[in-house]
Amino acid sequence: MENTSHVSQGENKFGLLLFVSGMSVKSVHAIENLRAICDTYLKDNFELEIIDISRHREQAVLHQIIAIPTLIKTKPHSKRTILGDLSDTEKVLKVLEINM
Repeated sequence: MENTSHVSQGENKFGLLLFVSGMSVKSVHAIENLRAICDTYLKDNFELEIIDISRHREQAVLHQIIAIPTLIKTKPHSKRTILGDLSDTEKVLKVLEINM
């Protein structure tokens, strides 16, 4: 019998968009903090795209970004957004609905 709690690769993968502005201190911290969270809690179960709005302004308009850094979870399930440098790991996990 197959374990139904096992998630097949690609299915229910976390889709994450991180909007930053150049290499500002907050942007660098957000990138470092998010990579640590993903490596620890999501292993290989995520797809991360880092979007620099200073180079891709149209993406900021498209996704209605009003503050930097901004992280958007696009999948699985409901879309969730969190602002800031992502230094509060517990809060990030809760907002993104990641079980510890």
